[in-house]
Order: sequence, then C-alpha cells, then structure tokens
Amino acid sequence: MGVRSSLRSTRAALAAALVAGACGRGGGDGQGGAAGKGGAGGREPVPVDVARATAKDVPTRLAAVGSVQAFETVSIRPLVTGAVVRVFFREGEAVRGGQPLFQIDPSPYQATLAQARGALERARQQTANAHADLARYANLVQKGYVTTQQYDTARATARALDADVAGSEAAVRRAELDLRNCRIASPIEGRTGAVLVQVGNVVQANQAGPLVVIARIRPISVAFAVPAASTAALRAGVGHMAVVADVAGGTREGTLAFVNNTVDPAAGTILAKATFPNEDEALWPGAYVDVHVVLGIRRGAVVAPAAAVVAGQQGPFVWVVKDDGTVEQRPVKVAQADAREAVLAAGLSPGEAVVTDGQLALVPGARVVARGGASGAAPGAGGGGAGGAPQAHDGGDAARVQGRRP
Repeated sequence: MGVRSSLRSTRAALAAALVAGACGRGGGDGQGGAAGKGGAGGREPVPVDVARATAKDVPTRLAAVGSVQAFETVSIRPLVTGAVVRVFFREGEAVRGGQPLFQIDPSPYQATLAQARGALERARQQTANAHADLARYANLVQKGYVTTQQYDTARATARALDADVAGSEAAVRRAELDLRNCRIASPIEGRTGAVLVQVGNVVQANQAGPLVVIARIRPISVAFAVPAASTAALRAGVGHMAVVADVAGGTREGTLAFVNNTVDPAAGTILAKATFPNEDEALWPGAYVDVHVVLGIRRGAVVAPAAAVVAGQQGPFVWVVKDDGTVEQRPVKVAQADAREAVLAAGLSPGEAVVTDGQLALVPGARVVARGGASGAAPGAGGGGAGGAPQAHDGGDAARVQGRRP
C-alpha cells in the first residue's frame, strides 16, 4: 500500500507542474489571449474588395431565354419530274430572291411544248374552216338551199372546234409552265442549307424530301416566353418596345414584333417574338440566347455590383462596410440583376460601401481592410473623408494594421 500511495503522489505532482508551466508560457509575454491580437473582437482585419452603391437611371428589364428562329424558312421541292443536270450554288451560300438553284433536264418538256403548239395550230385551222362553212350555211339557209338542221349542225361543229382550240391553248400553257419549272429559283433571300441532291439524281414532282432548305436570317426572329402578368405591357409595346439579346462579344437590339393570343395555362407564360436586323449574322437559327425586354426606365435606382449580393437562407443580403471599418449583414431586395450589376429596391442607399469579394471570411462586426489595388472605396478604421466614411486604400491602413499586430 505504501508503494501505490507514493506513485499516486508523484503523478499528481507532475500534472501540477505541467499545468503551471503551460500557464506561465501563455502569459509570459504580457500580451496573452485576445489582448495579443489586433482588431475588433480579437481578430485581424479581413482583406476584402469593396465598391460603393450608386444611383442612376437603369432600364426596367424582363429577362427570359429565347430561341433563335429563321425569319422565313422555305423547303425547295421540284414541281416536275426529271434528272438534275446542274446545281447553281454551294452549300451554305447566301442567295438572293429569284437566283437559280437547280436545273432539271428540260428536253422532254421542250418536246411536249412543241407537240402542244402543233396541236393548237391544227385546232385553229379546223376552227377557221368550220366558221367559214357556218357563214356559208347561214346565207344558204335564208335562201332555202339548205335545211335548218344542216345549218345547226355546222354551227355546233364550229363551237366544238372552238372548244378544241381553248383546250389546245391550255395544253400549251401547261407545257410552257413545266418547262419553266425545270429551272428552280429561290423564292426568298436567305442562306442555303445542305444540298440533298446532286447532279444526275432523278427527282419527282412534289416529292416528300426537299432539295435544299433556305432560311432567311436577315432579319431574324427570337421567340421567348415571359410571365403572363406582363401580357398587357407587352401588347402595348408591339412594334416599338426594345428587346436586347446577349450574344458573344456584346448585345444586339431588336423590336418586339409579336405577342401570342393565348396564355399557356400550364406554365403561366405567354409566347412573344422579337425581330432583329442581324446584319452581322451574330444570331443563328436554333441557338438559345438570353433576352431582356426593356419595359421602361427606372429613375434614380440604387445599383451595386452583382458580386456584392449574397444568396442566404433568409433571402439575398450584402455586407455593408460601416464608417468604423467593420461590417454588418444587411438584407436587400433585388429588383433585377445581370452578370455585372444588381438593381436594389430596398436595403441599401447610394454611397454606401459593400463588400464584393471575400464575404466567406466575414461575420457581423468583423473589421475589414481593402486589398492592395482594389477598385472603389476601401474601409479604414476611422479614415478620413466626410463623416469618417471608408476611403480608397493608399497603404496607410496596412501600416496601421501592422502596428497593431503583436
């Protein structure tokens, strides 16, 4: 028992010595704990990027995703049967209205036209002879040299031959039309797609498959769906309301051209279309683009960089930099936003500084310092300027922070 008691006493003494040593090291420099750290709450300032909210006039926009569609699309099909002997264009080439596209072998139709013209000439000669006989019978029947029945027969023969002439003339016009249809021209201005037949292929009149599809893309249409609540505003703007499409390298502006006559009850949206000049062909059929319908102008709106708005569980918020260089979390109401800036309907005033980068390291009341080279206003503890508002970072804040570090 004496040995065990001695061991317990030794262990207790060692533990007490370790605790005492640790306490001595923690406060030996006279700046232990939170007192040795600079900044509010014992934390060093957090480096962030800061910008100021501004007030300006901005367009009130209704955003949607649009589908680019050709202004006109024509599927070219033959109206006569025959072999293709020539193709006048290259795939993907821009063509004009009336420009030749295909040539079908005209030889059979030239022969048919010649035959029809011969039949017409024969019918005309027979008709002329019948009318001459009719004139003679009319004179003879008055003198009683022929019977009335003979005169009626001559008159019926002349009328029948007149009908033959009309039929022969129609056959000639049909043959001429078939001959003209051997050369197929573009009915619209546009850009051709893939050529689906080559020289030597035999095509059929009114066949199911087209020879080529032509799409008119100057101008071009963009179809999009917007909430049905905007129907009245859209209807009032048909023909003059501006619509902006985002494309690679910038934006393109068009005009609202169409609002559908029916709301989609399942989606609660209505279909609309805008027309764009598309002279540079930046919009291409089949592509999807972001579009913005400009409903009006919001005067004096509060605008902040879009990067300043953070999505939270209770809604969007921003980190506002106060005059003393600390931050507060403030909920905001976003009226509209794009990739660059957000228009705020509530929660922020013009001139207030907000954090645009570095929000993940912030907590309410944290002190912040602008990063070197950051644009816009930067926070500083009681820095100069009217009302002690944060000023642009000039390196002095960093020196003051360094002076507060242990």
